[in-house]
Amino acid sequence: MKKQLTLIAIAALATSAAFAQATDTLAKIKERGAVNLGVRDSSGLAFTLGGGKYVGFHTEMAENIIKDIGKDLGKPLTINYQVITSQNRVPLVQNGTIDFECGSTTNNTARQKDVDFAYTTYVEEVRILTKANSGINGIADLKGKTVATTTGTTSVQTLRKNKRAEGIDFKEVMGKDHADSFLLLESGRADAFVMDGSILASNAAKSKNPKDFKIVGEVLSVEPIACMLPKGDAKLKKAVDDSIVRQIKDGSLAKLYDKWFMQPIPPNNVNLNMPASESTKDAWAHPNDKPMEAYANK
Repeated sequence: MKKQLTLIAIAALATSAAFAQATDTLAKIKERGAVNLGVRDSSGLAFTLGGGKYVGFHTEMAENIIKDIGKDLGKPLTINYQVITSQNRVPLVQNGTIDFECGSTTNNTARQKDVDFAYTTYVEEVRILTKANSGINGIADLKGKTVATTTGTTSVQTLRKNKRAEGIDFKEVMGKDHADSFLLLESGRADAFVMDGSILASNAAKSKNPKDFKIVGEVLSVEPIACMLPKGDAKLKKAVDDSIVRQIKDGSLAKLYDKWFMQPIPPNNVNLNMPASESTKDAWAHPNDKPMEAYANK
């Protein structure tokens, strides 16, 4: 019986390995002539203008990746935009609903167990957004306050782990997505919104009165953001990474960054005025897929 169980386990492992090896997203893309792209609708790197129009630094970068993949496959590709959330993004990559996603996902060791990541294209800083007249200027001022963040993200856990947050008690409320979390702050149901700086800046810029908000306080963590890919699909990863390197070398990625972070952006034509950080520039200079933990150990 023990021998039979061993044989069954070996067979299961072989089947699993064969399935992993059989994953060939590029072949599926070529057959259907389209890419199922995961996008965000309220992120700082990818958002919607409504009416099925998706824009932003990572969305436009992904569109360039898809053009390059089409050239490699010898046929132009259409794009099926699939809106994802912080909660469902990993499962939708795993089950093949989307071929890959380029939103605002942090590359960390926990997620690397389930998915792969392309080269880092943006290094994020987690910050605090509050109303300009709130009197909140940093972590210490959050004592007794209500702090919003988005379900499926790790921002408040990051805040709680920060040494400067020791002994500071605050209430946590969760938005279903980034727009909902910002609404909690905007409507007064939260005193602060803790999230990636680009997401905070973008949501404030899109609000009715952008000057009513300010990003304050300490950098809570530094996180590499990258496109998320199916686990073990080496061909797709190479194609995406090659396109990213091409965009870095010919300057088009830097031009995209300038367009979305240093120039007025729709819908309110507000300039985020967020120069690329030194960590982001270093990621472009030395393309890599290192997880967040590697940055923490610097």
